[in-house]
Amino acid sequence: MRMITFFLVGLTVHVVFFLSIFDIYFTSPLVHGMTPQSTPLAPPASRLVLVVADGLRADSLFTLLPNGSSRTPYLRSVIENTGTWGVSHTRVPTESRPGHVALIAGFYEDVSAVAKGWKENPVEFDSVFNESRHTWCWGSPDILPMFAKGASGDHVYTHTYPAQEEDFASTDASRLDTWVFTQVKSFFQSAKSNSTLKASLLKDKNVFFLHLLGIDTNGHAHRPMSQEYLDNIGLVDTGVAELVSMVEDFFGYDGRTAYVFTSDHGMTNWGSHGAGHPSETLTPLVVWGAGVRNAQKVTEPQPYNDGYLQDWKLEHFRRVDVNQADIAPLMASLIGAPIPVNSVGVLPLLYLNNSDQFKAESMYTNAIQVLEQFKMKMSQKKETTLSFLFTPYQVLTESKQAEFTRKARILIQLEKYNDAISLCRSLISYSLEGLVYYHTYDRFFLGCSVVLGFVGWTSYVVLVILKTHASLHRHPNLTKQNPNHNLARLCMCVAVVITAFLLIQRSPITYYIYCLLPVPVWYSVLKESGTVTDLIRSAPSLPLWKCFGYFVLVAFGIELLVVSFFHRAMLTVGLVVLSLWPLLSGLYHKAKFRSLSWFLGCLCLAAFPLMPVVGREPNLHLVTCAGLLTLFTSACYLWSSRQRTPLHPSDRKQFVAQMLHVAVCAYVPSLTHSSLQQKQGLPLLNQIISWSTLVSSILVPLLSSTRLFHRLLSIFLSLTSTYLLLSTGSEALFPPVLSWLMFVWINIEQEALLAQGVSGRQELSTIDFSANIDITKIRQLKLDDIRRSYFFVFFIITAFFGTGNIASINSFDPASVYCFLTVFNPFIMGGLMMWKVIIPFIIVMCTFETIQVATQLSSRSLFLIVLVISDLMALHFFFLVQDYGSWLDIGTSISHYVIVMSMTIFLMLLSVVTHILTSQRLILWRRSKMHFP
Repeated sequence: MRMITFFLVGLTVHVVFFLSIFDIYFTSPLVHGMTPQSTPLAPPASRLVLVVADGLRADSLFTLLPNGSSRTPYLRSVIENTGTWGVSHTRVPTESRPGHVALIAGFYEDVSAVAKGWKENPVEFDSVFNESRHTWCWGSPDILPMFAKGASGDHVYTHTYPAQEEDFASTDASRLDTWVFTQVKSFFQSAKSNSTLKASLLKDKNVFFLHLLGIDTNGHAHRPMSQEYLDNIGLVDTGVAELVSMVEDFFGYDGRTAYVFTSDHGMTNWGSHGAGHPSETLTPLVVWGAGVRNAQKVTEPQPYNDGYLQDWKLEHFRRVDVNQADIAPLMASLIGAPIPVNSVGVLPLLYLNNSDQFKAESMYTNAIQVLEQFKMKMSQKKETTLSFLFTPYQVLTESKQAEFTRKARILIQLEKYNDAISLCRSLISYSLEGLVYYHTYDRFFLGCSVVLGFVGWTSYVVLVILKTHASLHRHPNLTKQNPNHNLARLCMCVAVVITAFLLIQRSPITYYIYCLLPVPVWYSVLKESGTVTDLIRSAPSLPLWKCFGYFVLVAFGIELLVVSFFHRAMLTVGLVVLSLWPLLSGLYHKAKFRSLSWFLGCLCLAAFPLMPVVGREPNLHLVTCAGLLTLFTSACYLWSSRQRTPLHPSDRKQFVAQMLHVAVCAYVPSLTHSSLQQKQGLPLLNQIISWSTLVSSILVPLLSSTRLFHRLLSIFLSLTSTYLLLSTGSEALFPPVLSWLMFVWINIEQEALLAQGVSGRQELSTIDFSANIDITKIRQLKLDDIRRSYFFVFFIITAFFGTGNIASINSFDPASVYCFLTVFNPFIMGGLMMWKVIIPFIIVMCTFETIQVATQLSSRSLFLIVLVISDLMALHFFFLVQDYGSWLDIGTSISHYVIVMSMTIFLMLLSVVTHILTSQRLILWRRSKMHFP
């Protein structure tokens, strides 16, 4: 197998492993075909007004001002007199789309849906809007269309402002909410003179939805503790008061309108959301009007130990907390609409002010609605599983389902409503557990298939390394042996059996990929069994204790990297240990200056994982300092190298131009943020500079000399310019410090190579990336190359996590992209933030490519060791996913697995970019006549 073929096969295998985690854990939980369920009794309300204040934290609404008054006097009066209140607990990811789906449809979308867009439905689902007679919506173009397009018929009407209005640099984002209230007021005014519209409004089961985005936009732009954010809350309170007065007046104070005020998610102190911090998951819920229980004063302690009741001065008013999905059945029950068929919410009865019979019937309807989903899920799984292999959920077999429903109906008929409610709650709980059981029915089977393929692939790569790049004693007969035809026939039979089994079960196409992939992988492993024999024959001549020592160190090193995904401070521990490497290896006595530089570089870089990931206030002076540091280090290098490697005049001009560009980019963030603070918007010139810098960051280095350090310096200056534009504080210092350490690493590896006794060492200043490689000088792998590969993986992880935890959505400061755009666009903003993370990644990649050239090693050799280390880390996280019980822990491990797999795929793809950036040649691997088995 040629290297290019091996590369393509490896890339395919890793893409399959990467996608498998989504197919196993992030498939849609929805089922279809259920019959909508509604309560047979008359509902207490004819219409519902739903107000969602996007990005509103619970504490921001409920906390009183220092003088004891409330910034939301109207909603406070509702809480204390006419309504019921509580905290709505959201789930990760705390984003607008999943939050609104939970509120209005009653189920929690899978995490991957956040990447499928805010405006479209990745899967069809039912909602309260769909089950209503009419729904009128006002608000953001990012939220409203997904419910209109998901509705059957044309009874959901949306009114949105232009997307360009969602500008973080606007003078006052609260105008978005003012627009909504103004439109609603005009709507009801026009209805008075429009008989057709008025007739529709007077019908029952109508919903009015107000999506208020101003609070969220001000929170992103100015932080939740800013006066803009807090003033926007007051504006919303005033708007809600006027809205209620207007609605009641229009309907003649008939007492048939119910009101729900809540939020889709909260926001961190640093103006972001997406993860599971309490400031993001705790949102306010205030419900009042028709069918809703009035405020209840309590004297006894309430069952909440979070301390919020005392902080909010609400300890004497009953607090009723709910899960966010519970609000959907609550709204449906108030207006008598069928509960959305995909809802997993449980009706919060403490909000209702109705008869016990109505509560019991409503809870029975809720139980039947959830049970219908369970039945459909069970039926689907039963149809696609062989009867002798099917294991039903024992708590809710068909006979037990019938018994539950029959008992509940009898209890309601006997007017034992409390007993009926309790039984229905049990039925809902069992049904939800059963839904999870059948949704994850194939998870263990698929996980085993993926692990089998993973272990096989890693074993194959190890055998390839041993056969191609290690000096083993070859058995003369094994080198010429023919392929084992019996082994091939056996693997073919196994593949046929697996295919037949999956065909009978009517499994999805992806199941075939996961189950059949291990067959050719293990065939390749078994076919190379001769390499194991060679290894055994070579064992007496190998330094076994040294090999064992390297194995133990690498094993501990991999564990340290795995732990660092959960505790970033472990990277600091690792860097401190790495700083001692020259001393422990004896290099310090041979290269004291370089060893000292390595020691200081490691310690400086070790400070970054200890810095706060998020929550830091912008400090643009540090961005300017980072620019000056970049210019200083670049000037020092050019000055020191002027005698050894004189610059060509064209190269000198390019470096001067790039350094001037860095100076401009160090100043642009300060100018941009100053303009935004003065509410003058994003200057057009700054935006042009930013986008042109981004586009040129890959192209400009290709114009520089291919001499080793000249090309690396050009890459560093070009990427740092973009990084400065994407920085708001201390993270801007990370690339200069990382590049300094990478420069030292290149030099000290030369000393390590000399210490190993490798002859023919070439001076670094004379190396040219574009020069043809002398195949005769390419050496075989040594044990120390394992150390080099581990260093590379360690620095890659440090580059990812050095300044931000990319496993968390809220680890990024939205202000980072303000030099490029301020109008809300999640995918462009996300892409820019991801490029910011990848920039240090590329710096480390280019350094590793340089070390391979300088240490006279084939590119593929070290790359294969790196592949093994990263695959072992990914496999570790895959096992962690299987072991964890809580969804939060599973989600964390899954995100880490995705990061490692993404890193491995990036290593493969960016190797192309690295070669282009360094050698200016569009080839993947340096020329070699070596072939892979």
